[in-house]
Amino acid sequence: MHIKTILRILGSLLMLLSAVMAGCAGVALFFGGYDFFAFLASALITVLGGLWLLYFGRGGEKKYSRRDSYLTITLSWVMFALVGTLPLLLSGLITNFTDAFFESMSAFTTTGCTVINDTEAIPRAMLLWRCMSQWLGGLGIVFFTVAVLPMFGFSGVQLFAAEATGYAKKKANPRVAITARWILTVYVTLTILCALSLWLCGMQPFEAVCHGLTTISTGGFSTRNESIASFHSISIEWVLVFFMFVGGINYTLIYLMVVKGKIRDLLRSSEFHWYLFIVCIFTGIITGGLVHREGRDFITALSDAIFMVVSTQTTTGFACTNYSTWPSWVWMILGFSMYFGAMGGSSSGAMKSSRIAIFTKSIAAEFRRILHPNAVLPVRMDGMVIPSSTRTTVLTFVCLYVLLVLFGWLLFIIFGLDFENSYGMSLCCLGNVGIIVPGTSCVGLPLGVKWVSCFLMLVGRLELYSVLLILTPTFWREGNF
Repeated sequence: MHIKTILRILGSLLMLLSAVMAGCAGVALFFGGYDFFAFLASALITVLGGLWLLYFGRGGEKKYSRRDSYLTITLSWVMFALVGTLPLLLSGLITNFTDAFFESMSAFTTTGCTVINDTEAIPRAMLLWRCMSQWLGGLGIVFFTVAVLPMFGFSGVQLFAAEATGYAKKKANPRVAITARWILTVYVTLTILCALSLWLCGMQPFEAVCHGLTTISTGGFSTRNESIASFHSISIEWVLVFFMFVGGINYTLIYLMVVKGKIRDLLRSSEFHWYLFIVCIFTGIITGGLVHREGRDFITALSDAIFMVVSTQTTTGFACTNYSTWPSWVWMILGFSMYFGAMGGSSSGAMKSSRIAIFTKSIAAEFRRILHPNAVLPVRMDGMVIPSSTRTTVLTFVCLYVLLVLFGWLLFIIFGLDFENSYGMSLCCLGNVGIIVPGTSCVGLPLGVKWVSCFLMLVGRLELYSVLLILTPTFWREGNF
């Protein structure tokens, strides 16, 4: 392995994170928050850590293997979660390391679970830090690495390919760093547009900025204890529905549509069709059920249904109502949407619509093959035949994903969580959904549940293989990569 190269990359990322902490320190000074010195100290510690890594990484070769790429990705996210605990602990907002790490991991993986009971009581700089953490994690820490690496003479292709597993991997190309900068521009622009729209709909400027950060990143952290339900505004809810949905679209397609004017690439995308179809069909079922079985008026039912479907489908986790009072059949539908997720190459979690589409088409092809054993029945996406190797990867991913949900479910039961909440917690953490009942937190969860949750959040955010691969003996044997 090229250890010095890995250290150099990690050091550059810590310098980026220290700049964000310094910015939060400025916000704390402006608003007179008690967390100013916590952010200042955190920024200094992070800078020193980054300089230390850069010092020991000096002289490293400007190349790395696939093994280096997978290790760098996993270490980057773990390192950010660890360093992210500093402001929480030094400010006294959270007093133990487990809760701080849980909160930090939840933020950077855009899961959205929290151990903070009263969000409205914490300083504004800390609110901004939590939202900025989700914003950084939404686009991807490694994505920022790809944009920064050319400054050090590296190519970001292998890192990008290692993060974009499965069907999305083919999108990596030799000019990925240039594309990364353009997509970053689109990401920033969408965040600004979302914040401005929320402000025009009546949100306070600071809250509009925070929700803009966590909407486009499909993170779900809010400045209110009751999430979006506390604003009591239909216009805010519909603005969030639109931008959550956009946050679930492949950013490469948004880049091609906005910068290159290739609107047809999005409209012809099979994955986009599946994404839109799943949102529409689930919204229609829930709306019809709430109107005919629960006696609610159509407009309210439609508004609540589409908000919660988009929120779970994109794994954002915002809540516009106390959905714990909804009937159990609605929860089943929302649970399915947590499995599906939005589009690959977006900031959302879960399996992604591309894999669901390939998985479903593969099943249909197998049924047809049974009836017509001699027929040639290829599986197509966007008019292209999906290779059998990609189909195998997708089928393996889906099976592994379900097994991990069951694995987390079992462990949570062992650690003392009840049967239903164990399943919900496992599904939410692996899918990075983080949707919990408004006004509640995860602070009372058993210690083991929190650490397993952190592991599932990380595995889900890096789409299983990147993390699980480094846990295998094969990864550490020379000559395999």
